[in-house]
Amino acid sequence: MSKKSIEECVRSSLETYLKDLHGIEPNGVYEMMIRAVEKPMLEVVMQHAEHNQSRAAEWLGLNRNTLRKKLVDHKLIK
Repeated sequence: MSKKSIEECVRSSLETYLKDLHGIEPNGVYEMMIRAVEKPMLEVVMQHAEHNQSRAAEWLGLNRNTLRKKLVDHKLIK
């Protein structure tokens, strides 16, 4: 297991992103970060839950309908 926490990885990536803008003011950072983290999280949890939405929703602490909406939003299901 990596010694770096998820929080440290996110912080480091965001710092790099902001530095790479070279002074240009960012726009929509919150939504960008949520989408960047949410989609891979959903993919991995769904894979480990063997695509069982009820199980995945329970693991994530979400209502199954909320999970389904997020899966559709990220185009992970139709």
